[in-house]
Amino acid sequence: MNKVESFVKMIRQLVSDVQGAPYPGPGFEMEVYNIWYEHVQKDAQDCYEFLDENFPLESKAFDQSIDKMFK
Repeated sequence: MNKVESFVKMIRQLVSDVQGAPYPGPGFEMEVYNIWYEHVQKDAQDCYEFLDENFPLESKAFDQSIDKMFK
């Protein structure tokens, strides 16, 4: 499997997990939320590490993108 295919698979899993978020309404179970949250955090971290390893940003470009968020 090439890098793009791997990344697409990871992103699909992350989106699937986010879409399956438990809704905090009546009968909301914190345990279900905690399990969901752990899965989403793991998938998000996997995506971030993959991006960082395979598509690194130069520090200057990253700093500029962060600066734009807070203007």
